[in-house]
Amino acid sequence: MDANIRIRHALLTDVPALTALIDASVRVLQAGDYSPQQIDGALGTVFGVDTQLIEDRTYFIAQTDGEPPQIVGCGGWSKRKTLFGSDHAAGRQSALLDPATENARIRAFFVHPNWARRGIGSLILQACEQAAREAGFTGFELGATLTGERLYTVRGYRAVERFETPLANGVSLPVIRMVKRAGG
Repeated sequence: MDANIRIRHALLTDVPALTALIDASVRVLQAGDYSPQQIDGALGTVFGVDTQLIEDRTYFIAQTDGEPPQIVGCGGWSKRKTLFGSDHAAGRQSALLDPATENARIRAFFVHPNWARRGIGSLILQACEQAAREAGFTGFELGATLTGERLYTVRGYRAVERFETPLANGVSLPVIRMVKRAGG
């Protein structure tokens, strides 16, 4: 990395900046894997801010140390059943997971296109896995995008299911459910 990056917990006051980051990330970095219709249909529902993660203090921001600091990435983990999606996604499940029998959810990773492929996603993922382990979880689970699958595979996750999630505009979005044991 060519800049000092620090990881911190996201705050509700960060939501406007996170929304802009997510939009830029999805429109640029996922354009090679998804159609414009899929991207438009997924932004704000599948791709977007989940304030429950912020309130639970399980959502992280990667930001530069410069003045002013720049948010360059975000991602989190969850102790709740929802696998993916924003505040506006259908089928949310806020029930708590049992760390003894269920996997922590790795959620909502986005990197600003100008900072892609510099280790930001891996840095956030490491912080999430560590925090989930400290909360007693022994495994992790996520709903990866086609774009994100490459990062998660390199970081030891394995695909266990591929499915399509329907979008309000009539198209669907391919998603890959992936898992990893805490020691893996």
